[in-house]
Amino acid sequence: MSTETASTTHEDRGFLDRLLASPFLSDLLSNRLAILGLSLILLITLMGVLTRLAVFVGVLDFGTILDTQFAQPRKHPPCGSPTITGWLGSLGSCQHPFGTDAQRRDVFLRTMYGAWLALKYGTVTVAASTVLGVGLGTLAVYYGGWLDNVVMRTMDVLLSFPSLLLALAVVAIFGTGLWKAVIALTLVYTPRFARVVRGAALKVLEDEYVDATVALGARDWRVIVRHVLPNSLAPITVQSTLNFGLAVIDLAALSFLGFGATAGTPSWGWMLTKGVNNGLLNGLWWMSFFPGLFLALTVLGFNLLGDGMRDALDPRMQDAVD
Repeated sequence: MSTETASTTHEDRGFLDRLLASPFLSDLLSNRLAILGLSLILLITLMGVLTRLAVFVGVLDFGTILDTQFAQPRKHPPCGSPTITGWLGSLGSCQHPFGTDAQRRDVFLRTMYGAWLALKYGTVTVAASTVLGVGLGTLAVYYGGWLDNVVMRTMDVLLSFPSLLLALAVVAIFGTGLWKAVIALTLVYTPRFARVVRGAALKVLEDEYVDATVALGARDWRVIVRHVLPNSLAPITVQSTLNFGLAVIDLAALSFLGFGATAGTPSWGWMLTKGVNNGLLNGLWWMSFFPGLFLALTVLGFNLLGDGMRDALDPRMQDAVD
């Protein structure tokens, strides 16, 4: 019994050691831009999650984020109006670090909650499109023939349309709302995953061990789940990371155009359109600046992390850099 326990512990340690010593992880951690992107993602995720938890446990009243606050100053600048004036300049209180909007709502709280909404709906969009795209692409390449032609030609038709234009058309059919925008963007991103996984699965199916597994009588689902999908995870992971940034910015774009978030929702896209209409042209820059800043940082973080993962997984990219 002790021998088995020691053997299991040794195997576990060996697996952890191999994971920590893997070329992918070491290359990724040595990429400063990838680490910067990961840090931005973790920081914005922490802010969004903490704000959502504060609302959930009752520390923060959700009404202060959604409803007009008549007790607050109208269009309050960041950190308040000057209260002390001297040779050091004007000092003010930071009751509203990002100021207030035209409805007297705190822009800081709305921006932080907007991070939660962006990550929440972005995660659902990427997860749904990944599952659909990977499933369709894997089945198409494994069975081939007419199924491959039907699936991939359908994906080609969807890819022939500009992504935002296709999303707008789908939202116009199903109606406005963030969940409708998620459905539209899932349809837009699915062909990208289908093409990526098809190319990766084609290489896997050409290997001799797959032919040997089929010759030994393995069922189709076992070959797909145990061999094709695990060996196609690298490009799928990179594509998912890059598409997460695209999903966040496309969701904001649909909300900015009036097809995503409804009125009052603390979505970054909706805050941008209200800030541009009510404040930017009048010098009230903070109403659109801070939501736009966090949107840009989120997309930048996912792009930097995705590029770093792609460089770490592709030896040709490493040779090109060296």
